[in-house]
Amino acid sequence: MSGFASSNDLAEKVVSFEELGPGLYGWTAEGDPNSGIVVGDDSVLVVDAQATPKMAADVIAKIRTVTDKPVKHVVLSHYHAVRVLGASGYQGAEIIASDVTRDLIVERGQQDMDSEIGRFPRLFRGKESIPGLTWPHVTFHKRMTLWMGQREVQIIHVGRSHTAGDTVVWLPKEKVCFAGDTVEFGATPYCGDAHFTDWPSTLAAVKALGAEKLVPGRGRSLVTRAEVEEGLAGTAAFTSDLFAIAKAGVAKGATLKQVYDEAMGSMRPKYGSWVIFEHCMPFNVSRAYDEAKGLDRPRIWTAERDVEMWKALEHGDAMKSAEIER
Repeated sequence: MSGFASSNDLAEKVVSFEELGPGLYGWTAEGDPNSGIVVGDDSVLVVDAQATPKMAADVIAKIRTVTDKPVKHVVLSHYHAVRVLGASGYQGAEIIASDVTRDLIVERGQQDMDSEIGRFPRLFRGKESIPGLTWPHVTFHKRMTLWMGQREVQIIHVGRSHTAGDTVVWLPKEKVCFAGDTVEFGATPYCGDAHFTDWPSTLAAVKALGAEKLVPGRGRSLVTRAEVEEGLAGTAAFTSDLFAIAKAGVAKGATLKQVYDEAMGSMRPKYGSWVIFEHCMPFNVSRAYDEAKGLDRPRIWTAERDVEMWKALEHGDAMKSAEIER
């Protein structure tokens, strides 16, 4: 038993299905992974598939309360299992992802699937219904535009932040953005596969779109410009604060455990109330420490590495800490 902070997180979350504009909806669940819905003239597009086909069925049920049009497209904001493994639940839909996201599925999709399911069992309700990895039917480089009748949908690989393949879905006429995990709100950014150095410029690119409403990866829908700005600023503050601690620690030769203790002590007062703070921080500090030491490409998380890291940082096992720093 790994003893992850998430292993005792068993409470089901209350789902909100909020209309952001005609035919545009945010499916949010009190800090659990969000989805977005775009209803076009003849079909529906879903942003992020949920973790299992059974959980995708819950999203489809909400969609059916507002339209009987078929779901023809599913956009993956990035490769993480909790976002993509429900895609088979949208039968007949075309799955779209950035070329970088597909490359990451090739490289580390299976390991990520195994590690994520082990970390956070509640988020994979009905995991026996998962047929395997999710593979996109269509990939794009940098950006593509989908016309759903008269509705323009821009799908943009906005830059490296939460992962190397982060993609947002932007409705330029309606000024609504489905931001994936580039932005969180009242929820701790997961940074285990992050690119801290690039995250500020990626947030700047999201901000430059000029969204008036935004669905973050976790947290409630943001429905005013002021709330959008708050979401962007909060995500920027968290990630920059953490990376600054890691860089300072590495500069003075601190161990991973020492950097973790410093980060928890200094960040808990400001961010400790955010959803999944205790769960994310060991993974976050591990990646921040690696990047501060010059490792640009995130190391692949395996179920075994997860457990070693958690024990080392949560229980102070110095030997294990030394192992996972290598």
